[in-house]
Amino acid sequence: MSTPGDKVHAGCDVVFARAGVCGPASNVPALRAVPLPGNSKQAGPAPSPGRARVAIPSSSAPTPAKQEPKLLDRLREALRSRHYSGRTEQCYRHWVKRFIFFHHLRHPAEMAEPEINAFLTHLAVKDKVSASTQNQALSALLFLYRNVLDRRIGDLGEVIRARRPKRLPVVLTREEVKAVLGNLTGDKWLMASLMYGAGLRLLECLRLRVQDVDLAAKQITVRDGKGFQDRRTMAPEAVTGPFREHLERVRQIHQRDLAEGYGRVAMPYALARKYPTAAAAWGWQWVFPQEQRWRNPATGQQGRHHVDESLVQRAVQTAVRKTGIPKHATCHTFRHWGVYPALLRDHPSAGSGLPVCRADHGTGRRHPDRAGTPRPQGCQDDHDLHPRAQQGRPGR
Repeated sequence: MSTPGDKVHAGCDVVFARAGVCGPASNVPALRAVPLPGNSKQAGPAPSPGRARVAIPSSSAPTPAKQEPKLLDRLREALRSRHYSGRTEQCYRHWVKRFIFFHHLRHPAEMAEPEINAFLTHLAVKDKVSASTQNQALSALLFLYRNVLDRRIGDLGEVIRARRPKRLPVVLTREEVKAVLGNLTGDKWLMASLMYGAGLRLLECLRLRVQDVDLAAKQITVRDGKGFQDRRTMAPEAVTGPFREHLERVRQIHQRDLAEGYGRVAMPYALARKYPTAAAAWGWQWVFPQEQRWRNPATGQQGRHHVDESLVQRAVQTAVRKTGIPKHATCHTFRHWGVYPALLRDHPSAGSGLPVCRADHGTGRRHPDRAGTPRPQGCQDDHDLHPRAQQGRPGR
């Protein structure tokens, strides 16, 4: 019995099959009935009613030729072979589909610069998208033509482009940050403190593993950050105590999962095959695991994923709303620390507060994305903007 969802998926398959984007579900050869061999060597002119029949492929039916991968499959293979992120793959597939539907299901191989120009102009004029959205759609189409269809796109002509405005970041004052963090508790407060003190993005904070945190050296290693680059940043000294307590609670949860036969996490790339037992090791566990276990649909094993980003986003939005701050503050706002390098000291979870050293020689600030080992923990106080002299070769 078919469901409405089955009809929708079937309709989409027919639409993209006509456009040459994806093929039909299957090609079944013609079948003919052949009687099973009995005791007699010769078969009668007509099989008896009780004789069994079996359907086998007819020798006269033509064998279907092996179909080439369709457009979206080739796009997916090209993106994954170049190690693009999953979100980039999802975004590029979305823009390719919109491009095809905009031109009434024409195959992209039949189109070129004029059709791309018309689509981008429509996005800017009719849909009134931002400049970054239009550039995103252009990047998706350029990747499709260059790396999938193996065609070079020339001059696009007079494309109406949305001008990219210069925006100023939303920055919270010291009192506003104190008020927002005061309305957060538990692991949500710790995540927000790390995003502010260490300059972490939201997903960078959620994807931290235990082995990436070195509280003795007061540094945090970010793996596969923006642009698939690793970097090190400093761990705020004032959250060291709450951070150790949090990791101890996570260790107890992990030991309980191991005792129940679980306690495995998803491993990046092919490390699960290279190190079969590493998924259950303590160092590979998430720093912020979710409360409920998840089941891997491929293997049937249960484990814990990291906390979903929407939970942290809603907690920060609720905290901002409670404080009555009219600014559009989000989790990413905690990274905009350059104007106000000092932080608060009064949160009950932090004890002495959250002093942060963000100073650099001659500038009074340091960008959180700067690669390499962070400078020594030079700031002993919030107002101390001069780091200690770095040991090593002078003049560097």
